Amino acid sequence: MDRILIVEDDSETAEAVAAEVRGLGLEPVIKTTLDEGIAASALDFRVIVLDRMLPGGDGVEAIARMRAGGARGLILVLSALGRAANRVEGLEKGADDYLPKPFEPEELRARLRALLRRGTMQVLDNDLLAFGDLEIRLKARTVHVKRGHVAVSPKEFELLTYFARNAGQVVTRMQLLENVWKLHFDPGTNVVDVHVGRLRRKLEEAGSQAIQTARGEGYVFAPLAGAVI
Repeated sequence: MDRILIVEDDSETAEAVAAEVRGLGLEPVIKTTLDEGIAASALDFRVIVLDRMLPGGDGVEAIARMRAGGARGLILVLSALGRAANRVEGLEKGADDYLPKPFEPEELRARLRALLRRGTMQVLDNDLLAFGDLEIRLKARTVHVKRGHVAVSPKEFELLTYFARNAGQVVTRMQLLENVWKLHFDPGTNVVDVHVGRLRRKLEEAGSQAIQTARGEGYVFAPLAGAVI
């Protein structure tokens, strides 16, 4: 059974996180101090849920030590410090996601699912991005689903590649405008929605439900949503 490491000194919070982990069909392993968490992080965990304020120090400041010690799991920081500046600091210091306390169980579960999906991406020879039956060839600029070729335009390929590199995360329309269209302003058109809709239809016709809508936020690329757990 795949495992998730929970580094949390508050027993009630730790058990709440563990309950969500079990609900995903995974095994929770709880550590209550920073030193214990750092030592355990080098073991085989898909995700590490890390409290920020722990006996022994700041969890965010310890992320570099975890990585240096061999930690390979994606890291979700939980913290009562939930201001935007705190979240930015956590992400810049190596966290893969940052969830303020108190949190809703449904949101925690969604964040864990997103990280688990991100962890399934394979990059081979700096050329292939593979998500189960969906494959993206970077050098050839081709897309395949279940070994069948999916014809995409150059812009659709750039769009899909950006989605793939941000798998499991909500991507906003503004992010797509900036990173795919290189526009740092909203042109007031539906260019993003039109291209995403066209790309999504092509993938769905080939058998992949990879692109999902996050209502009011943007889109999520989750090609293995039904196969993560």
